Amino acid sequence: MGQGGAGIVNSGVVVEEVAVAPSFREATRVWARIGCLSFGGPAGQIALMHKTLVEEKRWISEERFLHALNYCMLLPGPEAQQLATYVGWLMHGVRGGLVAGLLFILPGFLVILGLSAAYALFQEANWLAVLFFGLKAAVLAIVIEAVIKLGRRALKGRLHYWIAALAFLALFLFNIPFPLVVIAAAFAGFAIARYQILSGSFPPPSSVPESDVIDLQARPMRSGLSRTVGVLACWALIWQAPILLIVALNAPQDVIAEALSGQSNVFGAIFSFFSRMAVVTFGGAYAVLSYVAQVAVEHYAWLRPGEMLDGLALAETTPGPLVLVLCYVGFLAGFRNPLGMDPLLGGFLGATLAAWATFVPSFMWIFAGAPYVERLRGNRLLSASLAAITAAVVGVILNLAIWFGLHVLFAKVDRIALLTHTVSLPGNETAEMPLMAVAWPDWRSLDVAALLVFVMAAFLIFRLKLGMTKVLAFCAIAGLLLRGLNLI
Repeated sequence: MGQGGAGIVNSGVVVEEVAVAPSFREATRVWARIGCLSFGGPAGQIALMHKTLVEEKRWISEERFLHALNYCMLLPGPEAQQLATYVGWLMHGVRGGLVAGLLFILPGFLVILGLSAAYALFQEANWLAVLFFGLKAAVLAIVIEAVIKLGRRALKGRLHYWIAALAFLALFLFNIPFPLVVIAAAFAGFAIARYQILSGSFPPPSSVPESDVIDLQARPMRSGLSRTVGVLACWALIWQAPILLIVALNAPQDVIAEALSGQSNVFGAIFSFFSRMAVVTFGGAYAVLSYVAQVAVEHYAWLRPGEMLDGLALAETTPGPLVLVLCYVGFLAGFRNPLGMDPLLGGFLGATLAAWATFVPSFMWIFAGAPYVERLRGNRLLSASLAAITAAVVGVILNLAIWFGLHVLFAKVDRIALLTHTVSLPGNETAEMPLMAVAWPDWRSLDVAALLVFVMAAFLIFRLKLGMTKVLAFCAIAGLLLRGLNLI
């Protein structure tokens, strides 16, 4: 159920199998499985959803999947969670979007909650790296497969190949902010398409758009100014509702001002700070981690120097978006400043407030904007812009795959400057700043066990064509044997 087959033979005649929309219960099971297996950061998570929803279940067409992904890439916050919410909304409305988005982050949140508690109590969580070691190496092979398949479908001409290559170089060599890369690609696609339309050289569609079970459901999608304002207002109230709890925990005088400023209430500071972060986190967690670490350590003293890296290591080895590391920060802040309650309860509250402030806005962006994005699927200029974004995303995912691969296979990775420029500092001093740099591993730090698991995963995927669940299971067992028993 829920899969559109290639065809069945009936009395010697091939009959096309009719695609059947999944039930809400079936979709919920699939979203739960995706949430539990969403390792590898945005590249691995997008690859996982593509393989499950487009290739295995065939619930959504390639074109529809990429259209949704392009919109999510333009939004602040975790794009993979927003993509899950978008597809869930397409299939089952608001309840489908809520279930898909919540199940995408809930497993990782529960894991990071337990790990943060263990870290706060014992300052030790190295056993997790052993548990998820094999999965990370397997996800690397899945990400490579996604880059290859996405590239074949998304790069439809010389222009798209150039955009993908330039996007990759902009990120890999020049470390240009991710939003600028995506916006530049969108403008390039729009400008070139407009020129082609005016000159009469705009190419016709290469094929009839592929249908999917979402088209077969033919569920009306309402959009309009009054609906959009209502959705934004509703979700803004939901987003900021924890302020009432924060006020209740604070002193009676000037409670609202103090809660919002966080001057006397650590939970007010957590919620206020991460609410601001939620609207500026373009490009994923790495775009704001250094700033969050600086504020958490130097301004609020929630963390000690170096503890942000420990949290990042925990988040990288758990399922779900990498920005779950913010929940680790919230947990330690609440654990160490519990306002008279049990430290573990304070940590749980701090982590929950950080998660609420970070992830609730994603539902607001999808439920308010997705109906407009769906209505504009046939617009030629918008389609050209989004196709250019898709090409840039291929370069982005390739860059993420290389970064992820280097850190999985090597214990030490440095960034070597290839081109520098001189900047002036106070006191008539100067410093050399990199204009162009490249990530380069220390070859002596190669993790042989990780390499073996990765080769095994690649063989299972590319040669034996096994499904993702079996690949992850085999690699998890292999990782436990190699790393847990110290065989290599």
